[in-house]
Amino acid sequence: MRVLLVDDHPLFLDGLKNLLAGRGVPVIGTARDGGEALEKARSLRPEVVLMDIQMPGCDGLAATRLIKAEMPEIKIVMLTMSSEDGDLFEAVRSGACGYLLKTLDTEEFVARLMAVERGEIPLAPGLAARLLQHFGQQAGAERAAEDLPLREPLTGRELEVLALVAQGLAYKEVGARLHLSERTVKYHMGEMVARLQLENRAQVLEYARRAGLV
Repeated sequence: MRVLLVDDHPLFLDGLKNLLAGRGVPVIGTARDGGEALEKARSLRPEVVLMDIQMPGCDGLAATRLIKAEMPEIKIVMLTMSSEDGDLFEAVRSGACGYLLKTLDTEEFVARLMAVERGEIPLAPGLAARLLQHFGQQAGAERAAEDLPLREPLTGRELEVLALVAQGLAYKEVGARLHLSERTVKYHMGEMVARLQLENRAQVLEYARRAGLV
């Protein structure tokens, strides 16, 4: 398994290189940011890239998309301090085949990395369940958008609320924009969930996106 390491911290990069080399894993190159990672991937053609997320310039998520678009056969495993759902889900959407945390102990990290050779998906403990839940909810929302007709049209006020919530605004911020109380905004979202026969806000937003309402 020929590995390319990508991280903007030189001490961590050197330590990781020595760790893998000591266990017989060939490290064929290193890079300090996403742009250099793309260049090294082109010239070295690694089998696996261990990619940090938070780096200056071109970050790990952007680099993952660029590498996978050009060289889809390369497997990219994120190695990061971030356990945030947003980073995890975006990494998978970008084409990463695994997501490991720098807080793993040495032996567990090496064991999970080596699982890539067996075609397994290396994930830090607890992340698999979060991925299944997230993409399960997405699939449910997509089925709802495809299968459920909009039997009762949303009101103008509901569409205003929906458009702002879809932009990522909190209920309090939506209320301030529309001169409504936070409780009233919550009421409107609840009405939309019930009317569209969905389960939660995430499904309403996905329904609205696929139906072209926002």
